[in-house]
Amino acid sequence: MKTVKDKQILVGADFAGFPLKEAVVEHLKKKGWTVTDIGVRSEDDEEKEMFHRIGLKVGAKISEGEFERALIFCGTGMGIHIAASKCPGVHAGVVESVPAALRAITGNGVNVLAMGAFYVAPQMGKDIADAYLSHSLGEGYEWWPNFYEFHKLAIDELDAFDYEKFKANGFEVERLGDYPLELMDNPEVNS
Repeated sequence: MKTVKDKQILVGADFAGFPLKEAVVEHLKKKGWTVTDIGVRSEDDEEKEMFHRIGLKVGAKISEGEFERALIFCGTGMGIHIAASKCPGVHAGVVESVPAALRAITGNGVNVLAMGAFYVAPQMGKDIADAYLSHSLGEGYEWWPNFYEFHKLAIDELDAFDYEKFKANGFEVERLGDYPLELMDNPEVNS
């Protein structure tokens, strides 16, 4: 598997997300990342693939364990993220800010992060990518009891989710465990 620790990242975009993808890819390459780009690779591409086809291809590479994480881009980030999410084991999220990117990875373990070129400026896209790629699930919440365990349990239950079993069980999730978690303020931060 190509991992973030080894500075390996998968990217993909449709024609609308292409300019943002290019800015982010150039930035990452300057920082030593190896970027695997599955398209769209050129503004002049005669056969630009639609957002959902790129999303499915990226999702498949995550599902098959070829890559640990991916960055995807379309006009809004929504359509490509929906497509990637169709693949098993893909936890995709759309973000438009650095705090959202941090929460997507630290709180939700997102393995496919989508951005919309209509809403995210190139510099913001670079900052979002840096935040996302430099953090992991649970980081920064060491003071919050059970934060990692609570969110890891959610990821594990989503990975194990089977709709037919869910339906047969009266639309109740088959629980793999429980960890209590309450909203709280960081006691280390001055008010």
